[in-house]
Amino acid sequence: MDWAAFYITFHDPLWIILLTTALFFPVRKLIWVLYVRKKQKTQQSISEEEKSSLKKRATFTTVLLCVVFSYIYVKQVFN
Repeated sequence: MDWAAFYITFHDPLWIILLTTALFFPVRKLIWVLYVRKKQKTQQSISEEEKSSLKKRATFTTVLLCVVFSYIYVKQVFN
């Protein structure tokens, strides 16, 4: 198997996946904290159910944001 051809073929998707993975956890935590703080402005206390639903929402937003950012970054830097 020719590793150079394999690397050239999958160069951009590989870096997009690596960058998305590296950004996912800190960005999800940041977005989740922002969601919780926004919710706390309107309510005094937040239940665990609300926190878990906000975490799911933050996860969805983070996936979209990280994939788009990683794609744009890799296209700008490597091309």
